[in-house]
Amino acid sequence: MMLTVEDIHTYYGESHALQGVSLEVEAGDVVCLLGRNGAGKSTTLKSIMGVTPPRQGRVVFEGQDIQGMPAHRIARLGIALVPEDRRIFPGLSVYENLEVAMQPGHQGERRWTPERVLDTYPMLAELRHQDGATLSGGQQQMLAIARALVTEPRLLLLDEPNEGLAPVIVHQIGELIDDLASTTTILFTDQSVPFALRHARKAYILQKGQVAYAGTTAELRENPELQERYLSVA
Repeated sequence: MMLTVEDIHTYYGESHALQGVSLEVEAGDVVCLLGRNGAGKSTTLKSIMGVTPPRQGRVVFEGQDIQGMPAHRIARLGIALVPEDRRIFPGLSVYENLEVAMQPGHQGERRWTPERVLDTYPMLAELRHQDGATLSGGQQQMLAIARALVTEPRLLLLDEPNEGLAPVIVHQIGELIDDLASTTTILFTDQSVPFALRHARKAYILQKGQVAYAGTTAELRENPELQERYLSVA
């Protein structure tokens, strides 16, 4: 098992955000976290990454307990987080945003250099000299994912990759996830059930900081009652 999250409890001050979340991600899988706003999806990714460390529970990555490690050490182990707000470095070009993210001291052959990223995603290549902060929302999202790739992650965490994007860009993000799935394990959050059912193989539904459902997206697709109970905004 690549990632095992065991009964984690995460707080914001005195607010008990995650109340015993457990999940597993196998190597090569694509897993989605679903749930209404405030259910704990983003907090789960931040807890895995060490940005908001859990007070209780365990996070195990490739057999190593990473609970309590600082985020930069977790990143060096092979986990990359693309946050919801993207955090593009202003004042740096698209190419420089990629270059600055490369992991120092990386061992072995690099799969994702800035040059390969630009060759693979021509939209970014056309913008290589443009200040990253001046890009559109969709362009910034593509750059944020590309910037994560140059860290050579084995596990990619995507937090709401489609938030605020036009449908054509959402389609491109879906194609990107499908393409990366052949080489990279992915755990992502999303508000869109149809998007998750198209691009993830397994799903967890969170409700009020707890896991309400764990199973395949095929099973979830066949259970509209479950979708209505936990995911409807009505």
